[in-house]
Amino acid sequence: MTTLIWIVVVLIAIGLYLSWTAGRLDRLHARIDATRAALDAQLVRRASVAQELATSGVLDPAASIVLYEAAHAARQAEEEEREVAESELSQALRAVFSEAQQVAAVREAPGGEAAVEELSQAVRRVPMARRFHNDAVGAARALRRHRKVRWFRLAGHAPFPMAFEMDDEPPAALVARAAG
Repeated sequence: MTTLIWIVVVLIAIGLYLSWTAGRLDRLHARIDATRAALDAQLVRRASVAQELATSGVLDPAASIVLYEAAHAARQAEEEEREVAESELSQALRAVFSEAQQVAAVREAPGGEAAVEELSQAVRRVPMARRFHNDAVGAARALRRHRKVRWFRLAGHAPFPMAFEMDDEPPAALVARAAG
């Protein structure tokens, strides 16, 4: 009789442990969803500010076209192409704002000070949002690699989390001016 009680106690302990692990995995997936939404919001904000700046008339025509097309492509990109489009927007921002003189010229235009400040905030927030998202993905991946999660299928039908990899280096002249 005591053997049966011990078997029941062990099975209950195993069940509780698996339930706790499944709950932890569910919380990690919810965190991934939240960080992905925050990353998407920051990427849309950066593209919107870049598009607005490109159409404001404060940039030279060639820079405006490059920046507008990259921002438009980033906003319209399908999910499979999003990382590439966002990387191209980062490259366009670095090309347009590669020199401090360009940033100064935009600041001197009417409304330019606010536009540059908003853009510099947007380009600084994207790497942070991407880092938070990729950290959450890394934690979920690490937990999903455990045998207990695979054997007992604790992840259910949730897709394997994927990191968002892109070139998110901000233009040096824009960030240096904002920090200084």
